[in-house]
Amino acid sequence: MASLLIRGGTVLTMNDRLDVVDGDVLVRDGRVEAVGRVEAPVPGTVLDASGALVLPGFIQTHLHLCQTLFRGFADDLALIDWLRTRIWPMEAAHTPGSLRASARLAACELLSGGTTSVLTMETVHDTEAVFEAVAETGLRAVVGKCLMDADAAVPPRLLQPARTAIDESLDLHRRWNGAAGGRIRAAFAPRFAVSCSQDLLEEVGALSSSRGVLVHTHASEQQEEIAMVERRTGMRNLEYFEALGLASARLCVAHCVWVDAHEQDILASRDVKVLHCPGSNLKLGSGLAPVAELRRRGVSVSLGADGAACNNRLDMFEEMRLAAVLQSVRLGPGALRARDVVWMATREGARALGLDAEIGSVEPGKRADLIVVNLDRPHLVPGPDPYSTLVYAARGTDVRHTIVDGCVLVRDACPVHLDRREIAATARAEAAALVARAGL
Repeated sequence: MASLLIRGGTVLTMNDRLDVVDGDVLVRDGRVEAVGRVEAPVPGTVLDASGALVLPGFIQTHLHLCQTLFRGFADDLALIDWLRTRIWPMEAAHTPGSLRASARLAACELLSGGTTSVLTMETVHDTEAVFEAVAETGLRAVVGKCLMDADAAVPPRLLQPARTAIDESLDLHRRWNGAAGGRIRAAFAPRFAVSCSQDLLEEVGALSSSRGVLVHTHASEQQEEIAMVERRTGMRNLEYFEALGLASARLCVAHCVWVDAHEQDILASRDVKVLHCPGSNLKLGSGLAPVAELRRRGVSVSLGADGAACNNRLDMFEEMRLAAVLQSVRLGPGALRARDVVWMATREGARALGLDAEIGSVEPGKRADLIVVNLDRPHLVPGPDPYSTLVYAARGTDVRHTIVDGCVLVRDACPVHLDRREIAATARAEAAALVARAGL
């Protein structure tokens, strides 16, 4: 069995007791075998973690890998205009080659910055290319083909009959769920209530229940969007989802910036997972989500950067910092503590993905999705509290090593299997061609 020894770090286990251990992490055959002092020589790879923190890899629960090529092409717009004038035309212009380039570019950025698992919504067509690219990079991912069947403002290439869209999603699930040794899974991904018919959403809810498949969608991101849903359905987003049978522990809802008390009760009682994207919410001017209130009600709230088209960065360190300081602006300092934010970035992410028994903490038996973060940079000193250091001081560039399933994917801040220059050059060329096809 392949072994890996991460030697001499400070281990933030993120277990139920939040144990912090000075010592080593022994990995064998892709799983953590021991945490503490490993005295006997162990054959295999040894990684230096001296002067560094060792912790679970970050789990980003809302991304659009397909939008990474859109970075810088869709700035300074509100949500609905942003979608209609930039995002949907560009998604419609994607090809398998540009989707592959976009996913590889995202994976390189994510892994280099300490993200080891993602939940991602792709575009309507050619999602196979994203599955293939992600499988090759080593990233752990739950991928969903976007579903849209009922929006006159959507380009024709992004509209599919509900039956066709669902059948394609089921086929992707059949071929990819559990691929790459379980590292790749498939989800249903209806875009949002504005673009999906009632029939489509009801069938997705029924299939999710019968097959145990995650549903990944958006809701209550911006007030104009909520008004559109209310005009069409007579209900707010979460009320509508509950009426259609979608509100369950398998439902993962991005944003929830404007959820009222009744909707918060629905989220809590149905164990719906909220995917908080503070950077995106700020850039699109959407608002400040009631994260502290949701957590007080027992709602699972995890973190994601959203897409590079509405954030421009896929850096979990930035999302952690923003999550904390924005709740301080809303409710006062300490409303969302640094330790709670690291929990959201690890344990709550694992819970949202339905993988809390497999990832999210450094414990014997769990998958070895781990990162090593330097502590010797001037901006990280003196660092008396490791959680504070991670949330308020650290940056994505402070990641020394990234490991997924026991495989070292980033070593000494350099990707092991990915050629950053080639990935960037290919992405730049594909982005230029895509923008030309979109007529932007």
